[in-house]
Amino acid sequence: MTLTVAIYVFPNVEVLDFAGPFEVLTTASRVHGRRHPGEPAPFRVFTVARSDQPVAARAGLRILPDHTLLTCPQPDILVVAGGVVDAEVDDAALVSWIAEKSKRAALTASVCTGAFILAKAGLLTGKSATTHWEDLEDLRKAFPALEVRTNVRWVDEGRVVTSAGIAAGIDMSLHLVSRFAGQALAEATAKQMDVPYRSEAS
Repeated sequence: MTLTVAIYVFPNVEVLDFAGPFEVLTTASRVHGRRHPGEPAPFRVFTVARSDQPVAARAGLRILPDHTLLTCPQPDILVVAGGVVDAEVDDAALVSWIAEKSKRAALTASVCTGAFILAKAGLLTGKSATTHWEDLEDLRKAFPALEVRTNVRWVDEGRVVTSAGIAAGIDMSLHLVSRFAGQALAEATAKQMDVPYRSEAS
């Protein structure tokens, strides 16, 4: 079965926050295809944004999203990238959209400061989470009921997974490959990408 993965992008999104998970999950599908010709790919990945206009990421990279909030199909996995998230956290319509999509998703994940958006949507209530090391204290202050964890690459709370900053999204995504498609594929994907495979979050 192919799992659909929506990656939410927005102005001033951190490039590797969305590109890392995109690369991991699409590479996993490519590696799987080589090993098992004719079988369905484990993941189908697409981007989603508020509108269909190009999105300017941090440092100016322009992204053309595949879907808008209105046209986005229900994903099996929703990934919320980080970056400069102040406008996203304050956008009630977006926060509501994430909360609703998450109800029917098998898993919702965040990279870096995307954790602030998940927390605002109520997805981290009573759970533990992590974010970029620079933002750990701000996350604690903004959401005092949340257990903020340090010195970990990701935190897996079952249906919600958060990762530390930027490149940690790659580690988290490999963890998701392992969860949904097996550790052997996760290890092979890491080898194909020439990155370490971490089976543990710390």
